[in-house]
Amino acid sequence: MDKPENIRNIAIAAHVDHGKTTLTDNLLAGAGMISQDTAGEQLAMDTEEDEQERGITIDAANVSMTHEYEGKNHLINLIDTPGHVDFGGDVTRAMRAVDGALVVVDAVEGAMPQTETVLRQALREGVKPTLFINKVDRLISELQEGPQEMQERLLSVIRDVNELIRGMTEEMDDIDDDWTVGVEDGTVGFGSALYKWGVSMPSMQRTGMDFGDIIDLERADKRQELHERTPLSDVVLDMVCEHFPNPLDAQPRRIPRIWRGDDTSEIAESMRLVDEDGDLVLMVTDIGIDPHAGEIAAGRVFSGTIEKGQELYVSGTAGKNRVQSVGIYMGGEREEVEHVPAGNIAAVTGLKDAIAGSTVSSVEMTPFESIEHISEPVITKSVEARNMDDLPKLIETLQQVAKEDPTIQIEINEETGEHLISGQGELHLEVIGQRIERNQGIPINTGEPIVVYRESPQEASQEVEGVSPNRHNKFYITVEPLSDDIVDEIQLGNVSMDMPELERREALQEAGMDKDTSQNVEQIHGTNILIDDTKGIQHLNETMELVVEGLEEALDDGPLAAEPVSGALIRLHDARLHEDTIHRGPAQVIPAVREAVHRALIDGEIRLLEPIQNVRIDVPSEHMGAASGEIQGRRGRVDDMFQEGDLMVIEGIAPVEEMIGFSSDIRSATEGRASWNTENAGFRVLADNLQPEKITEIRERKGMKLELPPSIDYI
Repeated sequence: MDKPENIRNIAIAAHVDHGKTTLTDNLLAGAGMISQDTAGEQLAMDTEEDEQERGITIDAANVSMTHEYEGKNHLINLIDTPGHVDFGGDVTRAMRAVDGALVVVDAVEGAMPQTETVLRQALREGVKPTLFINKVDRLISELQEGPQEMQERLLSVIRDVNELIRGMTEEMDDIDDDWTVGVEDGTVGFGSALYKWGVSMPSMQRTGMDFGDIIDLERADKRQELHERTPLSDVVLDMVCEHFPNPLDAQPRRIPRIWRGDDTSEIAESMRLVDEDGDLVLMVTDIGIDPHAGEIAAGRVFSGTIEKGQELYVSGTAGKNRVQSVGIYMGGEREEVEHVPAGNIAAVTGLKDAIAGSTVSSVEMTPFESIEHISEPVITKSVEARNMDDLPKLIETLQQVAKEDPTIQIEINEETGEHLISGQGELHLEVIGQRIERNQGIPINTGEPIVVYRESPQEASQEVEGVSPNRHNKFYITVEPLSDDIVDEIQLGNVSMDMPELERREALQEAGMDKDTSQNVEQIHGTNILIDDTKGIQHLNETMELVVEGLEEALDDGPLAAEPVSGALIRLHDARLHEDTIHRGPAQVIPAVREAVHRALIDGEIRLLEPIQNVRIDVPSEHMGAASGEIQGRRGRVDDMFQEGDLMVIEGIAPVEEMIGFSSDIRSATEGRASWNTENAGFRVLADNLQPEKITEIRERKGMKLELPPSIDYI
């Protein structure tokens, strides 16, 4: 732990069911931490009961192990991440803590949508990828492929992955080397995690085995011999030690990517040098609960050494937290140690104010960039306690859930006693609900899933006047739609109010905003921007805070159905303010701005947007018609159909709302032969003929007046 040159921090990432957790079992067995016999079936990193039942990874799990390579002992801190799209937040957070990502791809299925997502998550954090192609045994035993066909198939998988890497690293100025993977360099491995064998170019040179020998042994059912002659764990761990950067190589490159502080400061130097004697800097990437020790914050130590008893600052909170204990993870177990120096992944108790994404340090400092999640919550369920006595405990548990998983949004309504949980998909919310019942013992009732809509203007509005209740203050506002490019930049975190003004201005101009507008940005709220186009108005400076508050209220509850507004550019052109402070207080300014924004949005032809998903279905050709009918019958559209191996692949998009209950319908339509996955694909305008009905339905659910304001006559 004290020799950063021998440390490797890595994550294993892949599409769901491509074999990450089975591969991790092999590595643990190779490091002597679990028995060789049960590796691959034990799924040691799926420590939660529901993970074992469902056969999927839900929480990212950490483990530290050692491996001898070229005569030196290396410490490998590994995070096994989930593959299911609903738990993508865990993958993004894991990438912040590591320097290398071992991307696993199923040899039969090839690179899938989620493979692309995890690669993008890794590269955005400046994490270097290598590739392991798993389930090669299926090519030999199931598809009966010869050496020539196999080689072609494996090369095409490598080509697809490299195309993704090349496309994503083109714009990255801080990556000078070529990060594409290749068999010759030894950055690609092949094998079967289930049968525990693996090969790479260096291992073939070492053991003298080639694909011909492997096919012979696999066909003769001599898998045990295959495992003994070329064990998977040696091949993968050697690849990790040789091709992944150690913290000394990685931190100087990664720090400018994830931290926007002063790069000439002492703390910046200490993080670049991985200085264990410098000031302490820890980035929390995960919060877990231990029944005995309470809350455990896991994260990467970028500088200094963390030890028991330290008093530390947590970004965004006042006061200090005292470290109770320090440890490292060994799968489900936590091993306490005296101290953890820079370059390692530590598990710390006592940081009660920390949430996933906090910066913890011994001196006050600029926090790390917030961890940007690629998708946003699109589905909501209401949760209520069956017994009123459990209410305080339920509220506490929900707040804890939000702390552990920032991709979940919790809304607690004290008046109605209803609590809303919003997450990435049906499975995400189902798992959270189960855990509240099982781990906390609180019986709950959950409502039907509700889909989260957005409201967005479709064209530029005329100038609208908003008047305060006392008639003494007036605001003149217009609204226009923001371009998709600018909205994307805001969502990816490339444009925000936390940035230096000059950088923000450049980023907005690059995305297509004109120079004058980009200089007058006053506030960014969600994916909406407020522009102050006024000139020299007295008292506006001190009133601006209230203007922003009125604007945010108006945008959180749009005029159609009180859903959040997105993609609007609001301009404040002029204002008339009363001389006297008392007559331009919150009770006057906020309603005036709110009314003006809503009226301008209505004039800008505001419409409801619904969330949509990309859908991919793999199905035998005789069930192709039934499967594509399932998409089309859900207001979806089929964009492509093609043959891949012995299966037909159908790709298309469909609204999230219509996809509720899709899993049971597709199973019965295809006699259980289809496999599918969905991925959130943003929002699109709901068809005009469905708008009135949907708006009325949402207003009714929220207890609002059913008749729309008379000015909305176009829907």
